[in-house]
Amino acid sequence: MIALDTPIQFVKGVGPRVAEKLKEKNILVVEDLLYHLPFRYEDRLNPRALNELVPGEMASVIAEVRGTVLLRTKRMPIFEMTVGQGPTSMKCMWFHGTYLKDKFQPGQMLALYGKVEPSRSRAGAFKMIQPQIEVLPGPNDPEETLLEVGRIVPVYESLGGAQLSSRWLRRVIYRLLEDLGGVLPETLPVELCERMQLPSRAEALRQAHFPPAGTGLRSLQAAATPAHQRLIFEELFFLELGLELKRRRMRERLGPAFTADPRVREALKQVLPFHPTAAQKRVLSEIVQDLRQPTPMRRLLQGDVGSGKTIVALQAAFIAIENGYQAALMAPTEILATQHFLAARRLLERSQRQPPYHVVLLTGSLDEDRKRTNRGRIVRGEADLVIGTHALIEEKVEFANLGLVVVDEQHRFGVMQRFRLMKKPNTAEPHVLVMTATPIPRTLALTLYGDLDVSVLNELPPGRTPIVTRRVVDERAEEVWGFVRKQVAAGHQAYIVYPVIEGSKDDQPELDFAHDPEGEAGSVEASSAAKRTKGGPAAGKRTGTKSRAKTGSLFEKPALKSAVAMCEELRATHLAGLRLGLLHGRLSAEEKEVAMRRFQRGELDVLVATTVIEVGVDVPNATVMAIEHAERFGLAQLHQLRGRVGRGAARSYCILMTAGRVTPQAEERLDAMVRTQDGFELAELDLTLRGPGEFFGTRQAGLPDFRVANLLRDRKLLELARQEAARFVERGEKEMSRTSVEIVWAYLKAHWQRHYGLVEAG
Repeated sequence: MIALDTPIQFVKGVGPRVAEKLKEKNILVVEDLLYHLPFRYEDRLNPRALNELVPGEMASVIAEVRGTVLLRTKRMPIFEMTVGQGPTSMKCMWFHGTYLKDKFQPGQMLALYGKVEPSRSRAGAFKMIQPQIEVLPGPNDPEETLLEVGRIVPVYESLGGAQLSSRWLRRVIYRLLEDLGGVLPETLPVELCERMQLPSRAEALRQAHFPPAGTGLRSLQAAATPAHQRLIFEELFFLELGLELKRRRMRERLGPAFTADPRVREALKQVLPFHPTAAQKRVLSEIVQDLRQPTPMRRLLQGDVGSGKTIVALQAAFIAIENGYQAALMAPTEILATQHFLAARRLLERSQRQPPYHVVLLTGSLDEDRKRTNRGRIVRGEADLVIGTHALIEEKVEFANLGLVVVDEQHRFGVMQRFRLMKKPNTAEPHVLVMTATPIPRTLALTLYGDLDVSVLNELPPGRTPIVTRRVVDERAEEVWGFVRKQVAAGHQAYIVYPVIEGSKDDQPELDFAHDPEGEAGSVEASSAAKRTKGGPAAGKRTGTKSRAKTGSLFEKPALKSAVAMCEELRATHLAGLRLGLLHGRLSAEEKEVAMRRFQRGELDVLVATTVIEVGVDVPNATVMAIEHAERFGLAQLHQLRGRVGRGAARSYCILMTAGRVTPQAEERLDAMVRTQDGFELAELDLTLRGPGEFFGTRQAGLPDFRVANLLRDRKLLELARQEAARFVERGEKEMSRTSVEIVWAYLKAHWQRHYGLVEAG
């Protein structure tokens, strides 16, 4: 008897060998396969006739193969197929299509899906470039015919080549639903489903896989049908329910309760270098409220580039120190850690306290003797503030009395690294403040960092002037270098940033390129693929043919300029006579430090660099940020780089230099950079362009693997799920039957860690 927890190998048509392949996709039991929803749907009930097609539309077409040919051009082989309906025909083309040769025979019936474009060879005719394609079954297979034509057909993300194709999935899932008999154990309380008018779980799964006639195709593609909404809400409800429990457990833990009495406030005033902004005051007040509680603070501090997060964090550390505890600040790079160390030391030197505050730096590049000395000071309690990199979480590092942990640029650390610092031995549970300069919409932040409260710094300190941002093409580079010379002559400094260190980007994994498949491939398929994000309809990878595998560009792309080569070229030509320095990720920590210190002291006029400078470099005298190949950088990266200038009172400039063809996605990024400096507005656009999975990074960042939900598309349902989860925890036993409550807790217990668990343990 098939059940939801039946191992997948026992499903008809699967077996042990296929089960091993499905295991790689995290599909282990029947339930996992049922939640592998279609990423889009094709209307094969009313497919488009060839003579009714409209240029520019995405269309489904059922047509007969008339003929094929492999065209060999100078740039690439192109596979061309002619399909027809009666007297009307259409061309279909695939770049690098050698793998399609001999795959099709005249007379075969195909389902094609792609963008309709006018043909240049015949007036009134159409073509499709790189359409998705599926060979339809013959008349001798009635079950497959039932699933493939004459209905709205689900199209699935392939689970591994032709063997686990969309057609295979349709057949296996259809049989599974038949075998289960339309009866599935419920996961949500019946009272909640009735109140929200949600269909049953069984009904939702059947209609999501095989929509009944009359279901709107637009609603299906947008995952807006009642069936989809039910499954999305279910997934988000259990996510938020687990997070709500984690938050409540956190409030039950014991942590140090700090005081912020007049003595502490007076000590703070001594070290503050300027009057804080209203936003800094508000955020510090929220932090102080947490620090006063006998439960450990867990707070996320979001602040745009240059908003003054570091000074707020140092004030929080100061409060911890004044209460007799140690504070630790962990930064992702040695440059940033060293900069924080110097800033903290300057700040605390302003205090008249006796004995003076003791700040210690701990990074991987320090010599062993200094590391040993600093570790001794930390464990003996002689270090008040400890600033460092990953070196802080080494087993050898022990604290005497750790009261506050600050993690800078949270998204660059795995959550387990933060967890290890929080759980250092010989200490109580410390307060934790994590910071990020990557703005995240509040609702999503509350999910991504489910165990954290959120504070936002949305105001720049006084004296900051807006940065003038301009786009220029590579042909105007001479004007840019002339402008750099003028700024240096006026006593200022400049950054020039390149996307690679030297040679090919392939051996430089440290670089975070914007994933822009259209720019890489120059194909229609890659372009549309770039717009899909994981989770639900209109999200996933290509199915059907392997047309994505060898797609090539129709355009010649300019070779990428490298930091090493351009530093030498500029030094010898356009910027001859100026003092140029070089900074990139392959330099040793000591070499990086020397280059950065020289630039900060004004011994260098121009710093040629890669994105290693995108975070935490603070040189108020730098007024120009020139970024070559700006079209190759992500939006968040461009915004971070721009934030390296405009840190003083002088007018500052960001120049985005582009070379060759710029893709539509890159155009959108660059136009946004010119239009606004609002990090939250740019983050919204970045999230829209890249989708949540790529925006937040991998599971290391703490984002769970969603099966049906999409954080960007489903934000309203996410907020509703959050409210309903809190209501269930608070009043579930009063409002619902005992059976309903037990169903929810049983499902959460069985599924939380695998499907919803944010890596960090409670």
